[in-house]
Amino acid sequence: MKKKIAILTGGGDAPGLNAVIYSIVRGCHNLLPEYDVIGYRFGYRGLYEGDYIPLTLESTSGILHKGGSMLFSSNRDNLFNYSVMENGAFVHKGDVSDVAVKKMKEAGVHTLIVLGGDGTLTSARDFSNKAEDEDGYKVNVIGVPKTIDNDLNATDATFGFDTAVGIATENLGRLHTTAESHHRVLVAQIMGRSAGWITLHAGIAGSADVILIPEIPYNFASIVKKINERNARGKKFSIIAVSEGAIEQGGTQIEKEKVEGRPDSTNLGGIAEYIVGQLKDKIENEVRDCVFGHIQRGGDTSAADRLLSARYGVRVVELIKEGKFGNMVCLNNGSMEYVALNDVIPKDLEKGGIARGGDKLVDPNGELVRVARSLGISFGDE
Repeated sequence: MKKKIAILTGGGDAPGLNAVIYSIVRGCHNLLPEYDVIGYRFGYRGLYEGDYIPLTLESTSGILHKGGSMLFSSNRDNLFNYSVMENGAFVHKGDVSDVAVKKMKEAGVHTLIVLGGDGTLTSARDFSNKAEDEDGYKVNVIGVPKTIDNDLNATDATFGFDTAVGIATENLGRLHTTAESHHRVLVAQIMGRSAGWITLHAGIAGSADVILIPEIPYNFASIVKKINERNARGKKFSIIAVSEGAIEQGGTQIEKEKVEGRPDSTNLGGIAEYIVGQLKDKIENEVRDCVFGHIQRGGDTSAADRLLSARYGVRVVELIKEGKFGNMVCLNNGSMEYVALNDVIPKDLEKGGIARGGDKLVDPNGELVRVARSLGISFGDE
């Protein structure tokens, strides 16, 4: 049996996942023909259940441009603290990582490539750090950073971000015409839990009048002032772009629900609706909200993200060829490099089982914020 290189995609989907899979399969075909490539379905759950499919030139043909993941994904399955749905209820199994290692060993997996964000890469680090078994078998792990939020400190850019920004920017442009026609204030809720990169980029590119992000707490008096200033100038409409994780001064993030069985159990949501409720009695305009939601993740992958994904995929194959395991590929000053998973996800920074201390956040005094302010965009903090 030929040794195998295995791929899994975990966490939320992102445009570019298929492009990375496509590039790894083709890179292995040309650089590592002595290996077969397989893909575990539904992230770590597939690893636990031994649910994988062969990945060949034929089976991955035509996926380069497609969003989503041909391997499907899950953000609920931490095999080091595993809960599974049985008979309509979650049953806690505890640490089942040894079961997954045993099944990889039986399948002949030499290297596990993990595409994911904070939570997924935390488990990738833990698999990489597991000791050899009694037969000398050890999981060789390489991580690939994936998040549309672009909030991983260890890399300059993550695939999916450019696509998400493009979609959010286009949608903000579409809101302008209807807002102007009805003299409305439209509040657009954009993805971004702890980092406001998508909202900041799209807000500038999409001519938002107010940008609200988690890194700059807002107050309603400032937002009202901006809207009234525009009304006084004859601009009887305004566009507010708000990250789902934005925070009112003295407040907390607005939670929609708790999701059992997921490492990061909080679902954010409702910030746009909340802002509408607070503004409607303070301004003369009619106020409506619009949640972009999962539209930002869907559809075709942008050209920039396809190119970035191809670079990530090929660099992964090169690291396997060089025997450099326990690392994550990264973009550093324009070059494809790598960094140790133990440095990407430091143990001492974990919160709720997920390392958050390494988040790359918007600098409230950084260049892009200064650019936005110079263009007359309000961050609701003045």
